[in-house]
Amino acid sequence: MEIKKIAVLGAGAMGGGIAQLAAQSGYDVVLSDVDIKYVNNAIDRMKAFWQKSIEKGKMTPEQKEAALGRIKCSSGFSDFSDADMVIEAIIEDLEIKKTAFRDLDSICKPEAILATNTSSMSITVLANETKRPSQVIGMHFFNPASIMKLVEIIRGYYTSDDTVATVSAAAKSMGKTTIEVKKDHPGFVVNRLMMIQYIEAMRLVEEGVATPEDVDIALKLGLNHPMGQFELQDFGGVDIGYHVLNYLHQEHKDPLWNPPQSLKALIRAGRLGRKSGAGWFDYNK
Repeated sequence: MEIKKIAVLGAGAMGGGIAQLAAQSGYDVVLSDVDIKYVNNAIDRMKAFWQKSIEKGKMTPEQKEAALGRIKCSSGFSDFSDADMVIEAIIEDLEIKKTAFRDLDSICKPEAILATNTSSMSITVLANETKRPSQVIGMHFFNPASIMKLVEIIRGYYTSDDTVATVSAAAKSMGKTTIEVKKDHPGFVVNRLMMIQYIEAMRLVEEGVATPEDVDIALKLGLNHPMGQFELQDFGGVDIGYHVLNYLHQEHKDPLWNPPQSLKALIRAGRLGRKSGAGWFDYNK
């Protein structure tokens, strides 16, 4: 099946970024959230990004207007019925995602592909909420979706080869490089690697070996990472890392994945990263 129209469920940083990328790549897009104000906020972020692109000579005003014209703003699921593919990008809560996939299955046309942008959760569990498990797949973009080059394409137990090929082609048409995750394993590839490093970074701080600032400097200058682990978690959301670790701990039943106390303390204090003004670092100074 050729993908012409993409619906994105969730207009936060990830969903809005995916919708922006799809629209500027020539797809018709529906962007939806529980409240239209979140969609409007996402559109404002797109306009600001595209305006900077125009100023840098990477985009013309006509291209910006054309991309905006391809986006339909919505709330709920009412405009999803004729989408060729839906990309779910809501909160990393398995029960909420399961409910969303039941609703999407009942509303979307039978041939539509249902993709999830989850960074760690089971594709098979979500597929089992539908009558089309062969058409359910993981399509994990990275933040910011408009810039980061990788997309993980994750098979569920029943995901068909045709679905993998179609979704991989769509990602590549958006300028992305894809890797195929052949088994539906918690954390996939990137998060299994990254979260181990994140836990070790927190342990170094808890043990008094180094400060968060020095750990980040070590990662950037010693391992050539573009961002340190603490800077990265503040950027993406401290709560996202917390949810991922909880899920990995639940799935593996291994103390290795238990969120460290310093992370739990930040969550309890409401320090969720840049979006709340403070996380591992304070952005209100």
